[in-house]
Amino acid sequence: MCDTRGSGPGTPLMAWEEACRRLEALVVPVTESESVPVAAARARILAAPVVAGRDHPPWPSSAVDGYACRREDLHPEHPVRLPVIGRVAAGHALDRPLGPGEAVRIFTGAPLPAGADAVVMQEHCRRDSGTDTGPGPGIGPGTGPDTVLLPAGKDAGSHHWRPAGEDTVRGRMLLAQGRRLRPTDLGVAAGQGLAELPVVRRLRVAVFSNGDELNEPGRAAPSAAGIYDSNRFTLIALLNSLGFITPTDLGILPDRPAEMRAALERLIAAGDHDAVMTSGGVSVGEEDHVKAVVAGVGEMAFWRLAIKPGKPIGFGRVGMMPFLGLPGNPVALVVGFLLIARALLLRLGGGMAAPPLRVQVCAGFDWPGGGARQEFVPVRLSAGPGGEAVAERLPGNSGTPTTLIAADGFAALPVQGPAFAAGAVIPFIPLNEVWS
Repeated sequence: MCDTRGSGPGTPLMAWEEACRRLEALVVPVTESESVPVAAARARILAAPVVAGRDHPPWPSSAVDGYACRREDLHPEHPVRLPVIGRVAAGHALDRPLGPGEAVRIFTGAPLPAGADAVVMQEHCRRDSGTDTGPGPGIGPGTGPDTVLLPAGKDAGSHHWRPAGEDTVRGRMLLAQGRRLRPTDLGVAAGQGLAELPVVRRLRVAVFSNGDELNEPGRAAPSAAGIYDSNRFTLIALLNSLGFITPTDLGILPDRPAEMRAALERLIAAGDHDAVMTSGGVSVGEEDHVKAVVAGVGEMAFWRLAIKPGKPIGFGRVGMMPFLGLPGNPVALVVGFLLIARALLLRLGGGMAAPPLRVQVCAGFDWPGGGARQEFVPVRLSAGPGGEAVAERLPGNSGTPTTLIAADGFAALPVQGPAFAAGAVIPFIPLNEVWS
């Protein structure tokens, strides 16, 4: 499974896009699926395409409140008075076709009567009798003449109705297999009469931390050389935010290879997870035991990526489960998740993996020029004098997690990019690409 090209401290740095391509080639997607109610399908990955089973709208309908008539009954130069023979509200239909020289009161969303091909907005009409007492099918009440004065112009009502199938025709592909479902997708599916959708079952991802310095929050205060574990909670929250994953928190594994290996072997034996993720401990230091332990129960490749922060990435397998070791610095963890973990998980979950969205913004800071790695600089957006988005660089480094509290995203500065001054146009990746 593992591809060791690009691993080891003496090899050239790998572009993160190349790492994603290798992941796509190495990871086998989960194929098991289940049906879930449409209302519960947000962010799940669609397991089969959704094809329109009916036209939408299913019949010609009015786009406004007004009067339906035949276009041929309108006069190009002077108003026309027509008898109002009925009224149609949404959810009802006129009980007969509209004849020549007739009009019908109609409301937004109501089916256009057969024979009608124009709807004139009520603001442009003058009703002459009091039968307009509320929505309902058929002919309105009243004993006297009931007429409406329609304005001059053959095109007065030609733009205020919608043909059948204006939005969707039967047989059209609406939602492709592998799509991560958005709220608007669910509305489209419900509009087709679907109560459930087929989705890939949730991925089960085990998460653990490793390090003698780590302490569980809420318990005894750490020693003078200890800290509270934070990355594990960030990583679990990131997995939850994707919406198609159920994380399992394995806690803090002891920084002792034998105990760590035993924990991973129990996970392999259980056979109820799809992937394993952690942060830190996968570099080449003497105390970085995760790499060696993973290699002992599966395979491990250490990739050095051309990104800053986030150069060390460990990828391999634990048993038959993909393993991803993200960098230990908190900002680097988020960058690694954005660029690498997100693509791996979408691929594993049967989804369509696309690079994170980039948009152009104005730099609110000077930059001396890029080095051998693409830099992802946390920034906050503000409005410039002309309303343009301006990216202000935030203080801190890859080890200061509070930097991300104020961040709206990252300025993505290219490898060996030129120096620039404030006001230059630069690429920006919103953090919404990580946790929405």
